[in-house]
Amino acid sequence: MTSSPCPPISDADWPEEITHLREDFAGGLNVYRTMAHHPALLAAWAPLRQHVVKENALGPELTEVVILRAGLRMGAAYEWAHHVSRALALGFSEARINAIRGNPEGVDGLIVNAVDALFDERMLTKEQEAELAAAIGRNAVIDLIAMVGFYSVLGYLLKTYDTPIDENIQQEAQKMPTLFSIAPGSSS
Repeated sequence: MTSSPCPPISDADWPEEITHLREDFAGGLNVYRTMAHHPALLAAWAPLRQHVVKENALGPELTEVVILRAGLRMGAAYEWAHHVSRALALGFSEARINAIRGNPEGVDGLIVNAVDALFDERMLTKEQEAELAAAIGRNAVIDLIAMVGFYSVLGYLLKTYDTPIDENIQQEAQKMPTLFSIAPGSSS
């Protein structure tokens, strides 16, 4: 196995021009330590991340539904594991998380189907968009579309550079390996 040309950057090697980002959100996660190989991109990413992840119209729970399904569709084990952890912290049951792997009912099902449509058809149908807008609001639909794009880019980076799942998430995953695994029934 070849080592990554862009492993997560240590504090000692962190680019000086983005030190403030290490102290903010970027220093705590390997995904951003990997992205720090391109300081200008990470600096540009920060304000978009703030909106897409923290200040979107979906709210925390529906955001996790979108991210979990996008991570699953990307085959991005890093994103799946990290967002299982976040979903559990928000009070998701194991059953709800596992349902996101399939076709859940209600609003979660609408969101899962929308994420799938974006991956498969590169768009939402007019009917699908209208149904989602009625359920969650038009701004939330637009944020959902942006979020799928945002997490697709992260998935491409994570998979290309084989970014390791952060240690704290690995430890949490050892307690529930099937839930944290991108493939149900597997423990890797």
